[in-house]
Amino acid sequence: MTDILPFLKSIISVPGLSGHEAPVATLIEQKWTPLVDRITRSKLGSLHALKTGSASVKQNRPSVMIATHMDAIGLMVTRIVDGFLYVTDIGGVDPRVLPGSPVTVHASNGEEMYGVVVMPPANLLPDGDPHGAVALKYLFVETGLTSSEVSKRVKVGDLVSFNTEPVEMSAGCVSGHSLDNRASVAALTICLEELQSKSHVWDVWALASVQEEVSYAGAYTSAFEISPTIAIAMDVTFGKGTGASDHTAFPLGKGVTLGVGASMHPFLHKRLKEVAERVEIPVVSEAMASYSSTDADAIQLTAEGIPTMVISIPLRYMHTPVEVIAVKDLQRAGRLLAEFISSLEEDFMTKIVWE
Repeated sequence: MTDILPFLKSIISVPGLSGHEAPVATLIEQKWTPLVDRITRSKLGSLHALKTGSASVKQNRPSVMIATHMDAIGLMVTRIVDGFLYVTDIGGVDPRVLPGSPVTVHASNGEEMYGVVVMPPANLLPDGDPHGAVALKYLFVETGLTSSEVSKRVKVGDLVSFNTEPVEMSAGCVSGHSLDNRASVAALTICLEELQSKSHVWDVWALASVQEEVSYAGAYTSAFEISPTIAIAMDVTFGKGTGASDHTAFPLGKGVTLGVGASMHPFLHKRLKEVAERVEIPVVSEAMASYSSTDADAIQLTAEGIPTMVISIPLRYMHTPVEVIAVKDLQRAGRLLAEFISSLEEDFMTKIVWE
């Protein structure tokens, strides 16, 4: 298995906020191009990469779509006051962790400026607990520039992305921003690398979707365009840490989770669990009773319905600039995908039932 760390670190070192994914899309396209037979971008900017299967039928060959989303949460400038940038969130940003966070301001003219998220002194905040979390509407970005310089360079609607560097930690962990969900993009890359030496009957569509954090727009539109026979959405789930209960979070480095719930087809869950047991990859079922909060919720409902499954990688500190994952888990996820794909028989769809 190749070292995935350089690629992972590269894609969590660039922006690519929801609706503005081009910087990270370019890196992914470069990495995937030699691993697939064809790669294109959808009208919304999602990446569609096809690796052709060996099924005897040439028309309507069965296909599996592996969906990961490449967009990330971030901030957008809403107003400028005396040179300070007030912002709103793109996706769900936890304001408790923002004060002191380094950021990059992406001006509409192409200029990038270093900044830091700060908050006013306690006496300038509304009445309440001065030591508690400060709401996002009271935070602002300091660039160090004068008011006139900021007015010339920054406009309302400009983007602000996290600027924390990726860090290799002890015990094979990595910390950084945008690991949700670029860790899954890296896992899918491992899958494509594994498939270079494996035979697979089905066509494989690798999807890096856009706008998952705000609307599932990429998942809806790409699933409609590709129209796969079945699909697997790969995302992150809550990693176990201090204060997290066993049934709501999962330990890092101990394997991936398989979703169970209304958005996931039970037959696909059964097959993935069988494959995992055969190749000795640790997995655990994760209850997602009504919805999964992943691209699977959109994919399953596309057109006449697509049998869909969710695989998740445990991640700590979700939606913060310092998310943490265990590299071992994304390696296992990539291998499990490859083994599952190679296990698909040409007549697999004659066996699949919902029960």
